[in-house]
Amino acid sequence: MNCVYQAGEITVRLLETRDEQTLVKWLSDPEVLQYYEGRDQPHDLELVRTHFYNQEDGASRCIVEHSGRPIGYIQFYEIEPEERAAYGYGEKDGLIYGTDQFIGEPDCWNKGLGTRLVQSMTSYLVREKGARKVVMDPQAWNERALSCYEKCGFRRVKHLPQHEWHEGQKRDCWLMEYTS
Repeated sequence: MNCVYQAGEITVRLLETRDEQTLVKWLSDPEVLQYYEGRDQPHDLELVRTHFYNQEDGASRCIVEHSGRPIGYIQFYEIEPEERAAYGYGEKDGLIYGTDQFIGEPDCWNKGLGTRLVQSMTSYLVREKGARKVVMDPQAWNERALSCYEKCGFRRVKHLPQHEWHEGQKRDCWLMEYTS
């Protein structure tokens, strides 16, 4: 197994070919799509392969397991210079990582697993990768995500108007930042 790290019952491992159908299941579920990708963007196998496997952007794409059960997805990546500039970061800000994640099993929502995932990933990026800051850009309407990230020590640092296309319209997002 390509384990990135384990923190208690949470294991984060690199995405493998065997995970394709799990991603299709999650990303064709309207409940999940409401928060990630959009209900107008259900993923079939071809789209999963395009978005999650056939990429050469340097992101580490991972499956999240809880007690051995795949429950979600997380990716982490070093923020590129053009994105750093757009967010207002300079050289003095040091190494900055970004993450995107979702819990794909609705029966695992509201149980603290997202909080444990974000806390453990943030700790991993700071401790193992040397990140000075960890950032993410959730949609402004997603109060559950915003609350989770704030519980994990992230703070809202910049409003990003019409930042992300979601369900037929450009949505506002928040740049959220954790500083080590």
